[in-house]
Amino acid sequence: MSDITLAFERTGYGPPLIILHGLFGSSTNWGSIAQCLTKSYSVDRVDLRNHGVSPWHDTMDYADMADDVKQFIEQHQLENPILLGHSMGGKVAMVLAVRYPALVKALVVVDIAPVTTDTRHTSVVRALRNLNLAAVRSRRNAEMALSFDIPDASLRRFLLQNLIRRETGYVWRINLQALADNMTMLADFPVLPGCYSGPTLFVRGGDSKSVQSKHESVIRKMFPRSAIRTIVRAGHWLHGEKPREFLYELERFLAPVVKD
Repeated sequence: MSDITLAFERTGYGPPLIILHGLFGSSTNWGSIAQCLTKSYSVDRVDLRNHGVSPWHDTMDYADMADDVKQFIEQHQLENPILLGHSMGGKVAMVLAVRYPALVKALVVVDIAPVTTDTRHTSVVRALRNLNLAAVRSRRNAEMALSFDIPDASLRRFLLQNLIRRETGYVWRINLQALADNMTMLADFPVLPGCYSGPTLFVRGGDSKSVQSKHESVIRKMFPRSAIRTIVRAGHWLHGEKPREFLYELERFLAPVVKD
C-alpha cells in the first residue's frame, strides 16, 4: 500500500484514461491534450510524487511510483482504465501494467522504452539547485540566471513552470533533493517478471532517440501486443510539438480498444 495520495485533475466523461507526465513535468503539461479527449474519455491528469502538487517523498523507484498509481486507481474505483505515460511517466505506466495487468485495459507509452536511459538530467537538477532563489525577483530573472547552465530556451521555460512564488519568495514545487538522490534509478528500468499482453501503443518522435530500432525486440517481448508509431519531425515532447498528429495516432489506437 502506498503512503502517497496523488493530486490530480479530472475532465470529461466516458471510459477512464489516466495521464502520467514526465520528469520535471506535471498534470498541467497535458491540459490541451486532455481537453481534446474530454468528449470521449474521463481524463485524470495525475501529478506523480515529488512533482506538481503531489506530496514529496525521499524515494522514487518505479515500483513505488507504480504503487502510487495503483492506489489511485483503487481509491477512485476506476474500472479498466487506459494508462498513458510520457517519458518517466511512461516507465511508471509500463511497470504498473506488467505488475498488475488485470488493472489496465490498454497502455500508451510516449517516447520512452523499457530500457536504461542516460542520466543527462543530472546536470539540469544541479543547475536548478544552484539557482539562488533568494536573489530571484521574477521568472524572467530566473531564466536569465539559468541561461548559462541550461542554454536551451524551451527547456528553461518548461523547467520554470515549477518555480512558484509564495509570500516568502520563490520556491521549487519539485523535490530537487529527491530527484538528485534518485536520478540513477530514474534513468534505469527495473527487471520485471512476466509481460503485459494487453493492447499497447508506443508513440515516438522521429527526431528523438528515446525509442530506437534496437529497443523494439525488448518492447515486443515485454508487450507482445504492441504497435510502434513514429511522428516525423517531432522530438521528445511530441505531444506538444505535433498535437494533431499525436491525437490521430492515439485515437486510431484507442477506438477499437474502447469498443472491445
